[in-house]
Amino acid sequence: MSLDGSIRQRLPNEVPPIARVDPGHFSATENDGLAGQVTSFLNYLRVEKGLAPNTIASYQRDLKKFTLYCRAAGIRGQDATRQQVREFLQWLFERRLTARSVAQHLVALRSFFRFLLNERIVVTDPAADLESPQSGVTLPKFLALGEVEALLQQPDTSTARGLRDKAMLEVLYATGMRVSELVNLKPDSIDLNLGITRCIGKGNKERLIPLGKSALAAAELYLSRGRGQLLKKGHTPYLFVNNRGGRLSRVGFWKILSRYGRAAAISVPLTPHMVRHSFATHLLERGADLRSIQLLLGHSDISTTQIYTHVLKERLKQVYKAHHPRA
Repeated sequence: MSLDGSIRQRLPNEVPPIARVDPGHFSATENDGLAGQVTSFLNYLRVEKGLAPNTIASYQRDLKKFTLYCRAAGIRGQDATRQQVREFLQWLFERRLTARSVAQHLVALRSFFRFLLNERIVVTDPAADLESPQSGVTLPKFLALGEVEALLQQPDTSTARGLRDKAMLEVLYATGMRVSELVNLKPDSIDLNLGITRCIGKGNKERLIPLGKSALAAAELYLSRGRGQLLKKGHTPYLFVNNRGGRLSRVGFWKILSRYGRAAAISVPLTPHMVRHSFATHLLERGADLRSIQLLLGHSDISTTQIYTHVLKERLKQVYKAHHPRA
């Protein structure tokens, strides 16, 4: 399988990133028919399926690359054949995308063509029977208990920012929330009396998650002493406030977490998802059942949660090798 040389010359080496998702304005200077179909598909995901903005943005980025490919190859998107979709996937590999990333593009194409099929815009789905690239099982990285303790001790709680940061870190580790769920919390999302927090996950699904004593105490201190100072004259309905009095963004929290990770001497770059993985792994190590962890994490399929059993097995192997006299 190889790309035609004339097509290859017209294909861009890099695809410009899309700063934000705007399903109503998916622009393309050429191939407007395909662009309009993508717009309809993204609106379908948003309105009919109720998918989260970040998920829609991911579909949009992937389909943008497909639009660029079709434009360079002179293909009308709805006329794409199975072979042309395979050549598109090859082009992605040539851009040095990982097998996992290429597989995600194929998922987007399958959903898109299934939508076109249901809308009777196409009569066959060229992506339906294509096999996904095999990327193997990548075990999630997580923190040791000592690293979590060091991380949680970093914020200076004598300041409003420190109270905010302490509350965010405690709530993140106590609940295993996604970062988008954390920054979208509102003051009434946390019930201090019942000791639970209510968050909205993927697909606008609501779930209730218990909070431990440390997280509740940190949240209460932030609400009573820190949030008002950070708001100043600003107004936002969200719980966690940035230095200008507005809602703290996902990127803003990521930067805060990375800074505290370095201060805690954590050897790997710290991400919100690593804290989420730590939450799940530590629960499983202490006897929590997989179904309960699935509900706490908001996974729609238990197979997604089962990756943590691989983590636990690998951890047990390491302990065995380190301590058994005949390992």
